[in-house]
Amino acid sequence: MSTDAIAILCTAPDAASAERVASALVDEKLAACVNLVPGLTSYFRWEGKVQREAEVLLIIKTRRTSFDAVAARVKALHPYTVPELIALPIDAGTPDYLAWLTENTTP
Repeated sequence: MSTDAIAILCTAPDAASAERVASALVDEKLAACVNLVPGLTSYFRWEGKVQREAEVLLIIKTRRTSFDAVAARVKALHPYTVPELIALPIDAGTPDYLAWLTENTTP
């Protein structure tokens, strides 16, 4: 089963930033659902140094055709200079969930 659904991974530095992004995406129908997963520890290289930071993971469920609009909105709201925006295909799902996702996002 091939779908137009994707899950976008994005991290935020704190719950307030994550909630601001999640709320805007769902309110504007850019995403059908955004899960916030607190308690992550991320290791990454930034400006030549290895960093270790506490972060909140956003799992953004939307349509593949909405990726650019979601990315633009996240960049406008996000405090990071380069926010993580990685799209993963949703290859399969229950028909009722995938229909709900489609109904609750703009093409």
